[in-house]
Amino acid sequence: MPELRIQRLDGGDEGIVLLGLDRSEAKNALGRQLLGELEAALESLRDDAAARVVILHSLVDGVFCAGADLKERAGMSPEEAEAFVKRLRAAFTAVERLPMPVLAVLEGAALGGGLELALACDLRVAGSAARLGLPETSLAIIPGAGGTQRLPRLIGRSKAKELIFTARRFSSHEALALGVVDRAVDPGRALDAALDLARQILPNGPVALRAAKEAIDTGMDLDREAGLQVEQACYAKVLPTEDRLEGLAAFREKRKPVYRGR
Repeated sequence: MPELRIQRLDGGDEGIVLLGLDRSEAKNALGRQLLGELEAALESLRDDAAARVVILHSLVDGVFCAGADLKERAGMSPEEAEAFVKRLRAAFTAVERLPMPVLAVLEGAALGGGLELALACDLRVAGSAARLGLPETSLAIIPGAGGTQRLPRLIGRSKAKELIFTARRFSSHEALALGVVDRAVDPGRALDAALDLARQILPNGPVALRAAKEAIDTGMDLDREAGLQVEQACYAKVLPTEDRLEGLAAFREKRKPVYRGR
């Protein structure tokens, strides 16, 4: 049975793609099959111009993702475990590098690798019953799929150290206050809130959205002057597009623009 389900919305939501984690017996723990299906989905989406916003969510009640499949990992040799974590890290980097905006929907537990997966997304929406955390140090390991790098870049070095050193779980409201998530809503409403956010993104120019994401993500790892050069290069990508001319025409004609991603 598939452990990752892909749904492409239609009608007024055309361009929104849902990736649903569906491994109920293991609380969406990241094992070999689920990881393989995620890798395949990311590969197909990377060059998919029709995909404008991706939403990663869970089809299992009460959990987003419980992290790595520790039962599966217990049967691995140290070399196999190292290789698997490296593969996991690469998959989460592939999530981060998808050219379109990616939103994570967090209901229930988002722990360890589950939170690291969410951190690789552009935006995170959490239900108020969500529980988040990077508990790896309590298992005598460290976050190994990007958590030690993405969390401090998101909330600052000191706060990230506190959460990782203590291995404590925290609520969606604390996550919102810290900046780990971008919106916290009533339980069971996170997917609706993410869809609402996606619908606000969807009407905007697809080429511009991808260029803006590239400019932000690339520039954040550079000094300001180098970042401004990245912005200039990304701006140059939107100048010759039909969408830019459509935006100007729509503004002039006082109508909504119809962007086609070219």
